[in-house]
Amino acid sequence: MTSLPDRVFLTVLDSVGVGELPDADAYGDRGSDTLGNISRAVRLKLPTLRSLGLPRVAKIHGMAQVDAPDVPLGAYGRMAERSPGKDSVTGHWEMAGVILERAFPTFPQGFPADVIAEFERRIGRGTLGNTVASGTAIIDELGAEHVRTGRPIVYTSADSVFQIAAHEEVIPIAEQYRICEIAYDLVGKGMNVARVIARPFEGAPGAFKRTTNRRDYALPPAGTTLLDAMTAAGKTVHAIGKIDDLFAGRGVTTAVHTKSDKQGVEEIEKAIDTGGPGLVFTNLVDFDTQYGHRNDTAGYAANLERFDARLATLLPRLRPRDLLIITADHGNDPTTPSTDHAREYVPVFLVGKSIKPGTDIGTRATFADLGQTVAEIFGVGPLAHGTSFLRDILR
Repeated sequence: MTSLPDRVFLTVLDSVGVGELPDADAYGDRGSDTLGNISRAVRLKLPTLRSLGLPRVAKIHGMAQVDAPDVPLGAYGRMAERSPGKDSVTGHWEMAGVILERAFPTFPQGFPADVIAEFERRIGRGTLGNTVASGTAIIDELGAEHVRTGRPIVYTSADSVFQIAAHEEVIPIAEQYRICEIAYDLVGKGMNVARVIARPFEGAPGAFKRTTNRRDYALPPAGTTLLDAMTAAGKTVHAIGKIDDLFAGRGVTTAVHTKSDKQGVEEIEKAIDTGGPGLVFTNLVDFDTQYGHRNDTAGYAANLERFDARLATLLPRLRPRDLLIITADHGNDPTTPSTDHAREYVPVFLVGKSIKPGTDIGTRATFADLGQTVAEIFGVGPLAHGTSFLRDILR
């Protein structure tokens, strides 16, 4: 029998969805198809992802659905989200075995006036905004007033988030983080809002831009996760990108926060070259923050092609007992009028010496199937949710 992998590199391409879920209309996401719609606007050149089976799980313009006699290098399929919602916290938690019964609260009219008043009292400053907005649009709209008054900009989105934007020369970054910690106590612990996010920016009016000093303050997972099970069993979990934040630091052995997808991939390569047994869990967030939320279709396409090129150099570095998994947590279709996340299927590709090439794992009913599979690999399951497909994919 094939030896089980002893190192798993679980890589999340944040927001790279592959088509609307059956309930997408209830979320205002009918017609969303992040990869498919991008491919209809920009001819995508993704030879490495194609070799993993991309055209078999997504409708990519210019790629045939089945390219016989080509056989994908590993296993492939797509996954549906069972939890209500379409945000990163919900997606990553479900991937790690926690399914939510109720969606996190959202605030389409902004936060209640008494909540904002209490927040202002606690931080000793007034605020601006308190509306649903695109993060880049609201700093263009209110950035100059923020610079003049010193009042942080508060805004939300279709997700359960309390976002705080401030200029780094007006409110130093350490103070911005302190303000976010106050907000987390108020709306996270107090109201079950999934995340408070620091959104620092810099520049002059008309040329404001976000910096790389974003920080997420997420609620701790509402159940035992794959990460908890791994660390409880003495296994290593190395978090790259915002993974540490999304799980509130729980179940994480070591963590590296990154400033770009380029750095994220470099950290994966470093872990492949020097890391020991365990799970390396990575989120590559630029797809979402830099391109999806900004409706930058060309930029999103270019980032996909950059990742594909780096993936081609990464695959040969894998050791015989390594397993590389590539998936996503939701959609964010830059071709639609919305700048919010989209309720979509996500792709999943698994490649390594132990994986049977050309294995179609079909459409999984929940992201938790992936977590359960990884749990079985490391002998730390079963998790509360999900069905392992490990025996289907081993050679």
